Formats: sequence, C-alpha cells, structure tokens
Amino acid sequence: MKRISWFVGGVAAGATGVGYARRKVRSTVAQVSPSGVARSAATKARGTAGHVVGAVREGRDAMRQHEDELKARRDGRLVSLDDHVGPQDQVFVDGVEVDSDRVVVLRPR
Repeated sequence: MKRISWFVGGVAAGATGVGYARRKVRSTVAQVSPSGVARSAATKARGTAGHVVGAVREGRDAMRQHEDELKARRDGRLVSLDDHVGPQDQVFVDGVEVDSDRVVVLRPR
C-alpha cells in the first residue's frame, strides 16, 4: 500500500510539474514572438514618451518663470528684500523661515 501511495503522489507531482512547465514555456514563447516583442516595445515607448513630454513641459515652465524674472529685472520691477530687511530681521514664506536673499518679489506692471 505504501508503494502505491508513493507512486500516486509521484504521478500527481509529475503531472503538476509538467503542466506548470508547459504554461511557462507557452508564456515565454508568446513574449518572444515577433508580435509579443512589438507589443512590449510599444508599451515601453508609450511610457517613455510620457516621461519625455512631462520633462519638456517642466522645462518650458521653468524657462517661462526664468524669462519673467529676467524681464522684471530689465524693466526695474524686481525688488530685492535685502533693501527692505535688516540683518537681524526674519523673513517667513508660508510660515517657514527663509533667507532674505532667496526671495524674489515682482511688482505688478
């Protein structure tokens, strides 16, 4: 009886292993097939394109902000807090203490 139970257990384990191996081989073949490779490349390209678009937008926003600051400096609308703040004065922005030379104030046109 022991031999039969061990034999049945071995057959069940072997059948399970073969089924698992068959599923793994089929999924790998599907991934490596030309359509699977193209699908994977397209997915990665879409993800990368999204990152590139976000980076370009962020760069444009930074460029516009810097351009506004340069135009304000050129037009004389840029005010330095160092002219209005003493050495012992504290400057707070949104409740957080900052150095006065790190704050830029633009006067409206």
